[in-house]
Amino acid sequence: MHKIILSALLIFSTPAYADVLINIDKTTQQMSIFVDGVQTYDWPVSTGKERYDTPAGAFVASSMNELWISKQWDNAPMPHSIFFTKEGHAIHATSEVDKLGNPASHGCVRLAPENAETLYDLVEANGLETTQVMISGAIYVAEQEQYTEPQEQYIVPYEEPPVYDEPGIHSGPDGFEFYGPGFQFQFKFDRKRERRERKRWRR
Repeated sequence: MHKIILSALLIFSTPAYADVLINIDKTTQQMSIFVDGVQTYDWPVSTGKERYDTPAGAFVASSMNELWISKQWDNAPMPHSIFFTKEGHAIHATSEVDKLGNPASHGCVRLAPENAETLYDLVEANGLETTQVMISGAIYVAEQEQYTEPQEQYIVPYEEPPVYDEPGIHSGPDGFEFYGPGFQFQFKFDRKRERRERKRWRR
């Protein structure tokens, strides 16, 4: 009888821990949180950008730190970090909330500060050993199509030189031309010299 009562007391006094599943889809840049199989949260994230892709697979949360500084990336702050790989990949808060929903990190999974704090408290309450991180999908980086509007090129139209049947002098604003049988003479006005001459005669 005493054993039964003791067993009942142990059952009711033992805290019930929920299994936490963190599901991350790199294709949609979304994180879904499941607690005991029930979807509880759904948040936008930023996974690794091109050349810094976040690894895909199944991981178990290994450690956590409320305020972590990344020495690898110029002492960048990583608040509410939950680490899930030996290489140092973590889920953490970011100040670049405008980039959430797009790949933007160096391999970590970024969350909005309030969401990262909520997840951190959830994992801390339930334990690292019961928290699993599932990452799937692949980032898609579209190559920017470089299209340039064709430039209209202005081509100076070719004009045939004037042909004069009779010899004579044909003047223009820059000089004059004299045409004769088998002979052509061109003379261009020297505007600078003309101005100098005018100044000299004014003195």
